Amino acid sequence: MFGIGMPELIIILVIILIIFGAGKLPEIGSGIGRGIKNFKKATSGELEENPEPKEPNKLEEEKKAEG
Repeated sequence: MFGIGMPELIIILVIILIIFGAGKLPEIGSGIGRGIKNFKKATSGELEENPEPKEPNKLEEEKKAEG
């Protein structure tokens, strides 16, 4: 499609490694993976309308108890 072969992909990956460093690559990869996963869920209609937070904020609970 774009004429990108294996040598071009290797050059792109080396440039990304130089720019971001080896320490940030796992974070970037996991972020991209989460984005793709969310995109697939959204296109298949599996996303919740109003997802509940997994852990409620303790400060909000304390404020409700006080007032």
